[in-house]
Amino acid sequence: MTDRSDETPEKTAAGGTSPLALLRAAREQLAELTGLYPESLPRLERTDDGWLLEAEVTELVRVPETMSLMALYEVTLDPDGLLTGYRRLRRYERGRSDRR
Repeated sequence: MTDRSDETPEKTAAGGTSPLALLRAAREQLAELTGLYPESLPRLERTDDGWLLEAEVTELVRVPETMSLMALYEVTLDPDGLLTGYRRLRRYERGRSDRR
């Protein structure tokens, strides 16, 4: 078993960065910039300019946990996985479902 932490991002057979490597890089970069570590990444989509993903984070911890304040961020990455921008899409209490 080898330690891959100091290697370049994983590549796909076509030579592009793998989706798993992109998600890992995005998670680390967003956490470094905002101080908020993504709990989940429910969306990953290739765009003409790179990648678009959404990250769900806890913005404010409350007791009980179901009252914690969550946020959904949109994150843009270039084709190599470098973060180029982010913005908060919405905030909500943990455990609240979307209204449909």
